[in-house]
Amino acid sequence: MSDSRPAHHRAVRSFVRREGRLTEAQQRALEQLQQRWGVAFSEEPLDFAAAFGREAPTILEVGFGNGESLAAMAAASPETNFLGVEVHRPGVGRLLNLVEEQGLQNVRVICHDAVEVLQKQIADGSLDGLQLYFPDPWPKKRHHKRRIVQPAWVDLVARKLRPGGLLHMATDWEDYAQHMLAVMEASPAFENTAGPGQFSPHQGHRPETKFERRGRSKGHGVWDLIYRRRHTGA
Repeated sequence: MSDSRPAHHRAVRSFVRREGRLTEAQQRALEQLQQRWGVAFSEEPLDFAAAFGREAPTILEVGFGNGESLAAMAAASPETNFLGVEVHRPGVGRLLNLVEEQGLQNVRVICHDAVEVLQKQIADGSLDGLQLYFPDPWPKKRHHKRRIVQPAWVDLVARKLRPGGLLHMATDWEDYAQHMLAVMEASPAFENTAGPGQFSPHQGHRPETKFERRGRSKGHGVWDLIYRRRHTGA
């Protein structure tokens, strides 16, 4: 008798866990600071007011790396809540240490797959902005399906942003920049703040990141894309 049960299809991940060894400081931060500044992953929508202890505009950053740029933005905009999502623990530990050292009250951290966080833990229409800076470009053509910026991901982000909310992306890989531009221009839910088919001529409030410095040292250019969630559309 044949087995009629549907085959299990493994989800394509936009990341691999190549996090390396935790430093003593990062390990200590994960053990001692995560309870204070961290948010556990849950399949229930997160109450931002409860998590941050106040009502304020909330920006989510996907894949914040070592956390330096996120901490800098939080310090420069204390009136805004910043929720960072990162799957690699060394980066989480580094950001937790920065939050503690700088006394940042407007940062919370989730150590989990960002796509699952968006799908299950972020309420529709609750975000004022989403940031995606220098994601893994997966440069080999056979790996392009792993790139996080895909039509389905853009649709998901559109649901989570309030009308008028901003999606800000940046990359130092020109091929990926063109891919991002094509995917975004095809979405009826967003309008390009720089004009149709254009990259942003400025980087907004984004500080330079470690990945950006590394890319520039290799002679890479940097491309920013800033899109606004339309009040109507998908």
